[in-house]
Amino acid sequence: MWNIISLDGYFEGNEKWDLPFHLRIWGPELEKFSIDQLNDMDYLVFGRVTWAGMAEHWKKETGEIARLMNAMPKLVASNSLVLADWNQSTILSGDVASEISRIKKMEGKDMYVFGSADLSETLIREDLFDEYRIGIAPVVLGSGNPLFRTDALPKNLSLVSSRTLETGGVILTYRPRG
Repeated sequence: MWNIISLDGYFEGNEKWDLPFHLRIWGPELEKFSIDQLNDMDYLVFGRVTWAGMAEHWKKETGEIARLMNAMPKLVASNSLVLADWNQSTILSGDVASEISRIKKMEGKDMYVFGSADLSETLIREDLFDEYRIGIAPVVLGSGNPLFRTDALPKNLSLVSSRTLETGGVILTYRPRG
């Protein structure tokens, strides 16, 4: 999982795509981190809403991250999407957790869930995340859409690494304990 959240745990503000706080963590270090991450994976995994927003954004962008995002094979979890017209997108419907589990067993690099809080909640419940990478922006929003919902199952995690960025943000990497 890769997500950017506010210090108080929100991945977006009160409205969909209310993400201006992401700019507080962005800089050359996070750009390099993002490129390295994209080069180290076989799949991007999204829920339908995040996929649609990312497709709209990245189809118009240029630069190394845009090139990688547009070229990367993408899996989109949706029971309602009929056409996935962003380069190399495949729709996963039905029991998405089982399909992700099957793909994880295949040889290759990692797959990353970007954003996609609803899909992440399902994958957390099914213990399908091997690693949680969380970028924390130095912002307190006070309200918004939390990444980890109050009804989420407890998970014991171990801190693998922490990295402070010049922007004041941090990248924390956790793995499930046990």
